[in-house]
Amino acid sequence: MSGNQNYINHVALVLDASSSMSHLSGKVVEVADQQIAYLARRSKELDQETRVTVYVFADKVECVIYDKDVLRMPSLKQLYRVGGMTALLAATLKSQRELAQTAQLYGDHSFLTFVLTDGQENASHRCPDAPTKNPRELIQAVASLMQTQEDNWTLAVLVPDQMGKREAMQCGFPKDNIAIWDATSTQGLEEAGQVIQQATENFMMGRAQGIRGSRAVFSTGAEAVNKETIKAAGLTPVNPSEYQLIPVAREAAIREWVIECGHTYRTGGAFYQLSKSEKIQARKQIAVLEKKTDRVYTGPEARSLLGLPDTEVRVKPDHNNDFTIFVQSTSVNRKLVPHTRLLLMI
Repeated sequence: MSGNQNYINHVALVLDASSSMSHLSGKVVEVADQQIAYLARRSKELDQETRVTVYVFADKVECVIYDKDVLRMPSLKQLYRVGGMTALLAATLKSQRELAQTAQLYGDHSFLTFVLTDGQENASHRCPDAPTKNPRELIQAVASLMQTQEDNWTLAVLVPDQMGKREAMQCGFPKDNIAIWDATSTQGLEEAGQVIQQATENFMMGRAQGIRGSRAVFSTGAEAVNKETIKAAGLTPVNPSEYQLIPVAREAAIREWVIECGHTYRTGGAFYQLSKSEKIQARKQIAVLEKKTDRVYTGPEARSLLGLPDTEVRVKPDHNNDFTIFVQSTSVNRKLVPHTRLLLMI
């Protein structure tokens, strides 16, 4: 692909409009409209073209907006009406089948779909849009779709509970493309909107670095890091002579421990290992350590590698077999956790 080809994102929202969503219907419109406004702003800032498709589903699956320029999107107010059962599998299949007919000429095209549901599948077997009436074959159809989609397709789902997550995994959704939301309240839906927005941000930042799709779209943290993402982000390891990894043997303040281990402390030069979920400010540097080799990657690319926006964000130390996250400490009193390591830039 030549460098001057434009990035074209096809973002689809597939929204549950079954009767049980009626207490949230106003909020669904508000959250979807906010997502579209956010996409419009980020598309301009990142110079990526974004086209939006919206499906609503209950007993039937209806495409209410198809591949429309995000800068010209109407509100969903007139388009989202609730009533009926939940043809979740039929909606997933129809949305992907129809989007696959979208032309992908001239440009770097990528497809990102979010399916939002508040309940279990219960109507696809009699939905006119379903390719088969057999419930087991429907699950197999989604699973085989997930295996055969090209690398520039990302399909994610938001479900109301663990049971929904299990069903989604049976359908072949990668576990990091499934999020659980609280379907009982408008607050829960608001939070689901933030999760979708954060996932979209990670996706668009990744696009700018040449990543075409994601099987960990809801993961912010160590899980999102692997060899491919490091290569795609153009990261080069820090020269081993420029840093040291120091084991932390007891709870101690960061400066005190650095000095006790015979090193000089300079503000901003010490990074602590992320060991619990915490907020990381936009100015904070991140370093990523490859466990096998003890190679360290830092700089703004390490931030975008984890899909972190340039704003304050909460990060989990998501367990990753290959990588550890370190966060720059700007405080001399930061308490170190025993049995972690300290990264000291020399």
